[in-house]
Amino acid sequence: MMRRLLDRFDRAFFAEAPAERLAILRLLVGGFALVYLCVRAVHLQRVGHLPPGSFRPIGVVSVLSAPLPLWAVRALIGGAIAAGAAFVAGYRFRVTGPLFSALLLWVLTYRNSWGMVFHTENLLVLHVIALSLGAAADAFSLDARAARRAGVAPPAPDGRYGWPIRLFCAITVTSYFIAGVTKLRNSGLDWALSDILRNYVAYDNVRKIALGDTHSPLGGALVRYRFLFPPLALCSLAMELGAPLALFSRRIAVVFCGAAWLFHLGVLLTMAILFPYPLLGIAFAGFFELEKLRDLRRPRRAGPASRTGARERLSQAREPL
Repeated sequence: MMRRLLDRFDRAFFAEAPAERLAILRLLVGGFALVYLCVRAVHLQRVGHLPPGSFRPIGVVSVLSAPLPLWAVRALIGGAIAAGAAFVAGYRFRVTGPLFSALLLWVLTYRNSWGMVFHTENLLVLHVIALSLGAAADAFSLDARAARRAGVAPPAPDGRYGWPIRLFCAITVTSYFIAGVTKLRNSGLDWALSDILRNYVAYDNVRKIALGDTHSPLGGALVRYRFLFPPLALCSLAMELGAPLALFSRRIAVVFCGAAWLFHLGVLLTMAILFPYPLLGIAFAGFFELEKLRDLRRPRRAGPASRTGARERLSQAREPL
């Protein structure tokens, strides 16, 4: 029984996938990570000006006992951006892929070691790590172009292109499942049967108003209607706890992706909290056959048989009744 289960898992996890699908995933995720680093570069290096006493190392940064000098912080951010550009371009990916994932992990963790932890970045970093471990630059990359010039045949669908995508999807559903389990551990079924969500939305907006931060007028208006929040809380909990089912069915995966996207849209509208990575759909891209996007842009050419049939229909239309 165990051997059959392992064989089934092996066939599913290492199922064949085209190199183009994994490459498009690399472009989407790597492109977002690169833009994110560039946009937040100034903010990321500002921690070098904070008092050393505010430094509370977490994660991989726990190896440090004192903050890094400002020049080192800036050098690491610059190195991460350079490695990110190579990641997106697919240039010497076997080196630059893991290098970018390591630098991205360090730079963002270092920032989070100075106060508020931005958990919105966790899924992005894990996805970059997953893609960096696979052959994500065998298509649509500088490495692929160099291979073609060297006479190497285009890669055929293979399991080595499938497992990074499966890992990508497994990381996604696990992150949502953990969120659901955390809700149950902290609040039990009261999360879906009481005013916990309503109170949280109200508290978040009142706190932001008091601090002069951006808040959601819609969330403030909706908290007057108590009956709205238990169904919303129940739907979010069902989406999170049922997320692993998306790994076993394409239809369920589509439902999960749509429900998760609506969840983040609701968070934005009611609490003014932006999760750009999932709202842009990139966090769910691994569940879809991305290589088919190329075919949508190509005009379909009619074959000889179809052109002959069209001419016959046209001639019949011209004949008198």
